[in-house]
Amino acid sequence: MSLSLIGIIFVQGYWINNTVENNEEQFSFNAKQILISVSNKIQYREFEEMFFPLQEILDSIEEPDNKTIRQLLNISIDNTTKSFTNGILEEDYKLFSSFVNLNIDTVRLKNILNRNTESAVLETQKNDFVNQKSKSKIERIRGLTDLQRMDYEIVIGEIASFIPIHRRVQKEEIEHLLKKELEERDIKVDFEYAIYSNALSTKVRSDDFSWDYPTTYGIPLFVNDQGISNYQLYVNFTGKKQFVLSTIKGMAILSILFTLIIVVAYSSALSQLIQQRQISQIKTDFINNMTHELKTPIATINLALDAIKNPKIGGDQEKVMRYMKMIREENKRMHAQVENVLRISQLEKNELNIKKEKQELHDIIEDAITHVSLIVENRLGYVKMHLGALKTSILANDSHLTNVIVNILDNAIKYSEEAPKIDIYTENVKNSIILKIRDQGIGMGKVAQKKIFEKFFREHTGDLHNVKGHGLGLTYVKRIIDDHHGQIWVESERGKGSTFIIKLPLIS
Repeated sequence: MSLSLIGIIFVQGYWINNTVENNEEQFSFNAKQILISVSNKIQYREFEEMFFPLQEILDSIEEPDNKTIRQLLNISIDNTTKSFTNGILEEDYKLFSSFVNLNIDTVRLKNILNRNTESAVLETQKNDFVNQKSKSKIERIRGLTDLQRMDYEIVIGEIASFIPIHRRVQKEEIEHLLKKELEERDIKVDFEYAIYSNALSTKVRSDDFSWDYPTTYGIPLFVNDQGISNYQLYVNFTGKKQFVLSTIKGMAILSILFTLIIVVAYSSALSQLIQQRQISQIKTDFINNMTHELKTPIATINLALDAIKNPKIGGDQEKVMRYMKMIREENKRMHAQVENVLRISQLEKNELNIKKEKQELHDIIEDAITHVSLIVENRLGYVKMHLGALKTSILANDSHLTNVIVNILDNAIKYSEEAPKIDIYTENVKNSIILKIRDQGIGMGKVAQKKIFEKFFREHTGDLHNVKGHGLGLTYVKRIIDDHHGQIWVESERGKGSTFIIKLPLIS
């Protein structure tokens, strides 16, 4: 059973860990797809913005020779407006004039012009020629052939490479695209971003971006036709761990909860099994003790009866009376033991009807001492009273409270190896009276002090059971004191005796 429980816990832990790893892989996949999408959209937006001014220049060229292209480019740029559609400044727009100075090859532009001319001829032949300017921007871009688009992308890429990165892409654009992509995938995490140029930071970055952050993902930005890029977009997904855990939080909590329930149920069952085993052992000890306690008086009674039957003893009246007294005492002893067991049973079932009246505790103490005085004297011991309490009126049952004190005194006598020396103290503390019964016996350990009032508990001395009894006396004492709304505890040290302390409420 224990191995099965450990196996269940191991499987649950393995499942949770495996799920977390799978979700982290899924998050990484989504993060890369988000960056690819953002990179493509930024590059397409730049292409779209630079395509139309470039196309207007090229559309004005009739003969695609290098000289004509360069002249018209310079003239057109001088007469252009000061900004692009998305707000690129004049200084950036005039970079078109750098074709000649920067040695941009015009072969690609001639290819574009030639393909535009061929396309126009085909459209005319089909009687389906439509003025390019009357089309929407999207339709005009979509109308490009693959070769035309490739030529435009290469030329635009070469032109844009001379523009500073903070002019090509804005922080607001990156933030907007990242948020949009995350929302579309229902991923709620915080992020920081930065664009690097060959491992060097640029101006395009968020305030809290960290290069060394463990959940940093990167993607090339503005890739040319050869797959090379001078810029990389990096993003820190700062809430990755929390997001991944949140995806399995519900199932993990339920799994842990049900596992805990199984563990608690198993622990409870195991605890009850151990308790039942202990109770079974205690009951076995109790039966053995009771058998021993009853066997001795029964044997004594049988011997006394056999002696009385003897004709020689029967004629001696003094011996007959002596044996009769012995029978009577042993019978009382058995009766007292049976009554003690029955009394405990009645207390547990709340069937013991205890009537309480106003009593003086000092009187009860003196009465209890008379029950044990002969035993103490026979062992050459003493019981001394130090009754310092001025108020002694309590609400109590005289008989039961006397039995309580007698039981404690009887234990003090039993567990005194030498002559029993017992001192009884009383004192008033606020609205209560404190009764202390101190002996100089063998004492008890800390474990015994905690269990002394439990049913059937008896402290052993090694493997010997030196003192007769069945472990019910102090249980009865505790129940009676509780019924009197009092408290009882013990202070003891092995080899130095014990002190039983009873606290009872006073009445006026």
